[in-house]
Amino acid sequence: MTLPTGAHELAEVNIARLAAPLDSPQLKAFVDALDPVNAVADAADGFVWRLQSDSGNATDYRVLGDDRMMINLSTWRDVAALRAFMYQGRHRELMSRRSDFFERLAEAATALWWVPAGHRPSAEEAESRLLHLREHGPTQHAFTLRTSFAPAESSGI
Repeated sequence: MTLPTGAHELAEVNIARLAAPLDSPQLKAFVDALDPVNAVADAADGFVWRLQSDSGNATDYRVLGDDRMMINLSTWRDVAALRAFMYQGRHRELMSRRSDFFERLAEAATALWWVPAGHRPSAEEAESRLLHLREHGPTQHAFTLRTSFAPAESSGI
């Protein structure tokens, strides 16, 4: 059985280990860009949702038991919409400076997976998907932009 259009959304998580404290001069440009980049994401074609606290962003969340490991978690209409946002405009500009703000991670820092439309993944769910990708490589359960999968053909995504 094929899922009807709109029955699924693409969940995306990426993590980054801060190179310095968020309130440090080294991260000022990153912190100053958060609200403008999030506003662009919120208005992007295909954007659905993003994890945020009362601060309006996700800088309060930590993952993998590391108090310097930040998370970005969002859902999108599809892979094409996510890719279009990631590689253009303000987000691309900020990504080009990521080595100024974050340490380089040896393991996968981004994972994608399909969720039922309306599902809002938790940070714990995202961490589990990322760890699965690290252990098993790209699969239907957790994949990458380079090796992606179509949504499962059942309601048990």
